[in-house]
Amino acid sequence: MSRPESYFTMNNPTRPKRIMVAISGASGSIYAKRFLRAISPAYDCIYLTASENAVAIAQQEVGITRLEDFIPEGEEKRFRIFDPCDMFAPPASGSHDYDGLVVIPCSMGVVGRIASGISTDLVTRAADVCLKERRKLVLVIRETPLSVIHLRNLTILAEAGAIILPAAPAFYGNQDSVDDLIDFVVDRVCRAIGVDVRLIEGWGE
Repeated sequence: MSRPESYFTMNNPTRPKRIMVAISGASGSIYAKRFLRAISPAYDCIYLTASENAVAIAQQEVGITRLEDFIPEGEEKRFRIFDPCDMFAPPASGSHDYDGLVVIPCSMGVVGRIASGISTDLVTRAADVCLKERRKLVLVIRETPLSVIHLRNLTILAEAGAIILPAAPAFYGNQDSVDDLIDFVVDRVCRAIGVDVRLIEGWGE
């Protein structure tokens, strides 16, 4: 059976580069805003969604009132926004090719549901897809201190193949501003998903 011209496989270098980004209801929405600006030139399509109270938190932290406001100016054509309850969105299916999912920031509630295999919304379903299809799943956790329950859930996810990336900036690069500290974390996320974007100088560079 011949395949249509629009058929793409994960190993086909000519297929569109697609990734999903989810913003959960944790503090740290500035990381999501900076991350989307950094990666938008590297992808043909970025699927964007947010958990129920993520935008409310973003409004308090960075003045964003709509999910659309996270999209960098001039890059709108690269983005597709999905309702968090849309279980018919392409990333909810393992048969749809995309490179992976970044949850930034990632709440411990989302961590717990993913670790338990409970797909209650598009964020947790896409995470489940990435784990079962062996795609990249990067969880930029933003919580402190961590309880034993949190640690056990994170261990389960790490063992399942997820990358656990705490939003914990370093201070050895002589950062001069909060923006520099944000860029440190975002740079690490970009490297975790294989995007060749350097926002800071590496150690010894």
